[in-house]
Amino acid sequence: MPLHRRTFLTGLAGTAGVAAVACSGATADGAVTDGAPTPRRTAAAEAARRLLPRHWDQIEFRTAPRKAGGEDSFQITGRPGRITVTATGPATQLTGLHHYLKHVTHASITWAGSSTDHLPDRLPAPEAPLAGAANTPHRFVLNDTNDGYTGAYHDWDYWQREIDVLALHGYNEVLVYAGADAVYHRAFQEFGYSDDELRSWIPAPAHQPWWLLQNMSSFPHPVSRQLLDARARLGRRICDRLRDLGMTPVLPGYFGTVPPGFEARNPGARTVPQGDWVGFTRPDWLDPRTGHFSRVAAAFYRAQDELFGPTTMYKMDLLHEGGKPGDVPVGDAAQGVEKALRTAHPGATWVILGWQHNPPKAITDAVDKKRMLVVDGLSDRFPNVTDRESDWGSTPYTFGSIWNFGGHTTLGANTPDWADLFEKWRTKEGSALTGISLMPEAADNNPAAFELFSELAWRKGDLDLEAWFRQWSAFRYGAADPHAAAAWDVLRRTAYGTTRADEWAEGADGLFGARPDLAATSAASWSPKKLRYEAADFEPALGELLAVRAGLRTSSAYRRDLLDVARQALSNRSRVLLPHIKEAYDAGDADRFDRLTREWLALIDLLDRLLATDSRHLLGRWVADARAWGADREERDRLAYDQLSLVTVWGTRSGADAGLRDYANREWAGLVGGLYRLRWDRCFKELRASLTEGRAPEKVDWFAVEDAWIRDPGRLATRPKGDTYGVARQVQAHLSAPS
Repeated sequence: MPLHRRTFLTGLAGTAGVAAVACSGATADGAVTDGAPTPRRTAAAEAARRLLPRHWDQIEFRTAPRKAGGEDSFQITGRPGRITVTATGPATQLTGLHHYLKHVTHASITWAGSSTDHLPDRLPAPEAPLAGAANTPHRFVLNDTNDGYTGAYHDWDYWQREIDVLALHGYNEVLVYAGADAVYHRAFQEFGYSDDELRSWIPAPAHQPWWLLQNMSSFPHPVSRQLLDARARLGRRICDRLRDLGMTPVLPGYFGTVPPGFEARNPGARTVPQGDWVGFTRPDWLDPRTGHFSRVAAAFYRAQDELFGPTTMYKMDLLHEGGKPGDVPVGDAAQGVEKALRTAHPGATWVILGWQHNPPKAITDAVDKKRMLVVDGLSDRFPNVTDRESDWGSTPYTFGSIWNFGGHTTLGANTPDWADLFEKWRTKEGSALTGISLMPEAADNNPAAFELFSELAWRKGDLDLEAWFRQWSAFRYGAADPHAAAAWDVLRRTAYGTTRADEWAEGADGLFGARPDLAATSAASWSPKKLRYEAADFEPALGELLAVRAGLRTSSAYRRDLLDVARQALSNRSRVLLPHIKEAYDAGDADRFDRLTREWLALIDLLDRLLATDSRHLLGRWVADARAWGADREERDRLAYDQLSLVTVWGTRSGADAGLRDYANREWAGLVGGLYRLRWDRCFKELRASLTEGRAPEKVDWFAVEDAWIRDPGRLATRPKGDTYGVARQVQAHLSAPS
């Protein structure tokens, strides 16, 4: 077994009969609450030790009592070499630490690159005490889809750092899906199902989020018992670490999903068929008004408590994305779901996603609004979203953003909407806004958006985006630099200057990842059909970043941004070039068609070479993560297929044809130079032959091509190769050359 897997598979209690632990993390670090120093080995200190191995022992964490009715807060004081962070809990202590790093040392730590290598041996003291306080109680993070699109096969090393970084950025409520399969597996054995039947019903890990949303099941292969147990151990470890830091694990609640044939095995039970979801058959829904629902829910929460310990927040999306209530009144169903939750966990909060038409007022009017939280995914998406108090009857809600679908690597966000709307909605009379919810469908991208959105919950007053991006350029790379500031001003006005006026919250994906079609306007079916800013206006950012002085180019933050900007500039060119290729083909101009298609493939090759310089842009690394969880070769191959299918065909042929193909397209080395190049090269050769032979081009069964590639993608690199800066200079030279 690889070493990185042993880090979380050993030293842990088995999943069966794991003792429940208290949910509150207020004193999880062992700190006293009278302002006295906390013990050195506290949860916050251990995180600081991981994040700042050269400096952690210069930081003292103290715990302050929370004021009655007050929110989390921190204060930073100290002298050179001895910095004191006083805050209301361990996670908030880390939030205070990050505030100090940014504003005193010009250093930052994000989920996509950091800049701490320039820190002096002796940490400087703040010139005056620094303080901060949350303006809302709820700082929710991660999407239901995160455990698929970001990576269902991440190990404990990944999650440990991810949790540390989320705490640094002020989040206190984290969605945890890892191990939820073990809960269903354990609970439904009480209702007539065998181990084998349940493992055949449960999808492989990369596709489990959509099963937990009641959209699908049983794809692509049954899960093994060892995999169930390993994921349960990881989920428990994630929950325990969150509690140690005083953060709340948000776990899936039970709202009625049942395996096939539930009525036949449980006489008197009543289920409602849910039809199809984008080419998949949805699991049946158990009527929440019934005694059978109450018994299943009780078994579910009992199993969940045993495996992960209880919490105070449970995520449930009743009738998500087209779910069918049949003849069950929606309000009555909501009350049944709520009653089961309250029976198991009397003080719990029901978290529900604000998405499409959910939640309907039939749900919010039927439940205890004080104990429901809507995490809104559309705050910065549609201009007609203006009054959530009216939409949900003053149910508490969070201001949320979903800036990518499927984990697209596109840069950008509707930051003007964040600056314009959040504070206005928070402070208006009768506001029910009680927090933020950061919910990109895949995490670990768009670091500027991550930083800015996270700050919304920790600031008051107007947000000057021009000033913010200028400051970001300084603490992102370690010091102020005119070229860095100029680069980020370009990005502010282009990729980060879009608004919800066009009814989108994410940037347009590139066309290199589209299934070949000369008339393609997006790679994914549900993505913007055109670039949301001018490509030519974006490209100067690359030259400015390349001109940043050499002393600031050493950090992972700089390398990540340089790669992202160079990648985006190349990606944007696909939208400029493809219409010209179509013009040449339609005109029968073979010479021009040859020249333009050679340029297209050259751009793909250059893009793949750029991406190969960064370990977090390697498809091979992602696939290797999946294979590492397998117990034998057969299981490793199955898990690799699970992982690869998600970012290509997504699922079955019918699902791909219904629009899921390339939904999760992304610009990663191995995918760009592998499947994407293979498809376009084959397309261009057939089109060129049709011009020569004066015939219509033959149709290609692209699903067959894609599925064959998934099963045998060839050797995928797992280690980066080349220098990001050097390849980025080649990108600039190529884009600047006369066409």
